[in-house]
Amino acid sequence: MITTMRVYQIIGAGMEGNTLLHQKQYSYDKLDLGIRLIQNKLLNQRAVLSSIRNKTEHDKILIKSIDEHIHKLSEGIDSLSFLLGLEGSVARMYFSRLFDVPEWKGRKPRIKSDYINSTLDIGYTIMSQIIEALLRVYGFDVYVGVLHRSFYMRKSLVCDILEPCRPLIDKCVRKAIHLGQCKIEDFEVQNGQYRLAWKNSPAYISFIINSIMPYKNDLFIYIRDYYRAFMRGKRAEEFPLFCI
Repeated sequence: MITTMRVYQIIGAGMEGNTLLHQKQYSYDKLDLGIRLIQNKLLNQRAVLSSIRNKTEHDKILIKSIDEHIHKLSEGIDSLSFLLGLEGSVARMYFSRLFDVPEWKGRKPRIKSDYINSTLDIGYTIMSQIIEALLRVYGFDVYVGVLHRSFYMRKSLVCDILEPCRPLIDKCVRKAIHLGQCKIEDFEVQNGQYRLAWKNSPAYISFIINSIMPYKNDLFIYIRDYYRAFMRGKRAEEFPLFCI
């Protein structure tokens, strides 16, 4: 059973010898592409919140606040710490509204503190494996990013490209909760961590994959156009956007 979509091997004409691409990756040392990726992420977070029915006045204020943060990004930022702080500020507002159930205490990556965080981690992992496969088609060194800095054995570029795609998983998990496809009873608690019971894995993989597949062509085109823009040295504002 396929449960992670992990890339083991590329079959066909691999591009790992794309040395010109690697040279460009290794010499890139600016922040403009990182800003572009976070701006894209915020636009998609805004789209997810805008899709919520029966929005309250608080929801409208929240969407307006995200618009203001997007505007700040368009004005330019010269500090990675400031960029990450701005992204984190929006994330706290966004997640506080997205999952309005008693069990939700906020986004806490990888520690599986509740069943929603655990499901988000599963979804992000599947999406990241798909992104990695597409990046490897073009020969990218997936360990060298433009936003996430290089760190031992971390696939920083995959983490980068995942950012604007995360809201797609967020929307999927929110929908699954409301449809009863994702619920606390499907998980086992081990050492304080919520882990999906193995027997429930197929159902969760199914609803996550089904939410991604309508965007498979968009993902391919997005990464293809990202590659072309990167190779041609285009300005950040000319790089593609992944829209949901």
